[in-house]
Amino acid sequence: MQRSLRVKSASRSLPEMKFKTDENLSVTVAELLRQHGHDAMSIDEQDMSGFPDSNVAEVVKSEGRVLVTLDLDFSNIQNYPPAGYPGIIVLRPPRQDNATVQALLLKVLPLMTEEKLLGKLWIVEDQKLRVRDGC
Repeated sequence: MQRSLRVKSASRSLPEMKFKTDENLSVTVAELLRQHGHDAMSIDEQDMSGFPDSNVAEVVKSEGRVLVTLDLDFSNIQNYPPAGYPGIIVLRPPRQDNATVQALLLKVLPLMTEEKLLGKLWIVEDQKLRVRDGC
């Protein structure tokens, strides 16, 4: 499924969700999620930098957290079938600087009230959202 992404206001009335931001994202991304009322932790904040992807995947499952990452390995549904996870969000910004990444995340936050993340892989690009169901 593909959706067009339009900038909407990310209000604080979004339901609280639990996120873990990958080590390839600044800690400020987790802070941004917390500012919007979510429970967010970063890999860096939990001293998990350098852990293999498979370990990160197990931790997000056990903690019931949606993984937010730039790592395309997590878009491989053979290795990380979305059905087994609280959700996976792979961000695909045009540039990977912090401001661009945060702007892309702010675009997608309002969609979390319309689309469920549980058991899904979201691939978020600047102008579109691709959603894959679990295998």
